[in-house]
Amino acid sequence: MARCPCPAAQVWAESGLEMQGRHDHKEPTALGLDKMTESPLPLIGAERPTLKTIAAATGLAIATVSRALKDAPDIGEETKRRVRETAARLGYRQNRAAVRLRTGKTNVIALVLSTESDVMNHTSKLIYSIANALRGTAYHLVVMPFFPDQDPLDPVRYLVETESADGIILNQTKPDDPRLRYLAEHHVPFATHGRSDMGLDHPYFDYDNESFGRLAVQALALRKRHHVYMIAPPRNHMYARHMILGASQEAAAQGLRFELADDITSDSPAAAMEAAVTRRFAQNPCPDAIISGSTTGAMAAVAGAERNGLKIAQDFDIASKEAIGFLHRFRKEMIVVPEDVGRAGHFLARAIMAAIEGRAPDESQGLEVPQLSDFRTGS
Repeated sequence: MARCPCPAAQVWAESGLEMQGRHDHKEPTALGLDKMTESPLPLIGAERPTLKTIAAATGLAIATVSRALKDAPDIGEETKRRVRETAARLGYRQNRAAVRLRTGKTNVIALVLSTESDVMNHTSKLIYSIANALRGTAYHLVVMPFFPDQDPLDPVRYLVETESADGIILNQTKPDDPRLRYLAEHHVPFATHGRSDMGLDHPYFDYDNESFGRLAVQALALRKRHHVYMIAPPRNHMYARHMILGASQEAAAQGLRFELADDITSDSPAAAMEAAVTRRFAQNPCPDAIISGSTTGAMAAVAGAERNGLKIAQDFDIASKEAIGFLHRFRKEMIVVPEDVGRAGHFLARAIMAAIEGRAPDESQGLEVPQLSDFRTGS
C-alpha cells in the first residue's frame, strides 16, 4: 500500500493489532498493546508456505483452504478452525501483492477517524471491535486519522485515488456529508457509524441518540428536576441533531426548562467544559439537571458544578452515556446508560465485508435503542 503523505497512522488487524507510524519515527502500539504475532515466520531460506502446503497438511482441497481462510459462509466452523491453526503453525502469510495483481483487491478496510473523537471511550473500543471482527478473515484494518485543520474529505479522497482500500468505514456523519456523496459517486463500498439525511442507501450502525435525549430527560424528571442544561455534540454532526431534538421535545412535554450550552460542545477540551459549567452554575437561575453527550463532558460538568459548592444527587443530577464502564467509578450517583460500541464495530465490519464482496449481509443497517431501565446510578 502506498504511504499517505499526511502523518496518518496505520493499524493492521490480522493476527493481532499493531500500529505503524511514519517511517522516520516509531509510534506506540495501538491501544497499549504490544506487537503480536500468533505464528512464526518461515525460516530464512525455507520454502514459503502456500495454500497447497496447507491443503497437503490438512487433506483438504486447495479451493476449500482458500475459502476457509476467507471466512466463506459455506465452509464449516470446524474446518475454518483447522485450516487457520494449520496456517498459523506453518507460518503461512498471504502474498498480498500477488492477490492484488490477480484480483485487483487490497484486502484492506480503512477506518477514517477524527482526532477529536473521545479517545478514552468510543475510539479505542470501535477500533478494537472492528479489528477483532476481522481476525481470521482475509482483511486487514487501516486506521486513517484526520485533524481539526484538515478537510475531512482529504483522507477519503486519498484512499480512493490511490486504491489503497477495498472499503471504508466512517464515523461522525453529518446530515449532508460530502464524504458519503464522494464514495457513492465513485462506487466505493462504505459503511458508517451514524446516519445522514442524504437519502443514500448504505450500510450503517447507529445509536438512537434521539431516544437517549428523550429518556435522559425522563430520568431527570423522575428525580424532580426542573431545569435541564445539555452539553451536546457539535451541531454539524447528525447525532447532535437527534440528541437535541429528543431532549428538547421531551422537556417541553414534561414542562421543564431546557437550555443548550452555547459556548461548548461535548467534544470541547475538558478544561473548557469545566470552566463553562463553573461559570453557568454560578449564575441564577441555576440548572439542576445536566445531560452530557460524552464521558469527558460528564466528568467536566460534575467538576464545574462542584466548584460552586453543589452536590450531585442533592443539588443537581446528571445523565450521560458511555462506551466503557467508568463514570460510576468517578461518581456513583451519576445516571449512566451504556452504549455498545463493540456491537457497532462488529456489525460494521461484517457489513463492509459483505458490501465489498457483493453479497447480502445478515443485516446492513442497525440501530441500538436504549430503554429507560438502562439509565442507572451506581450501587
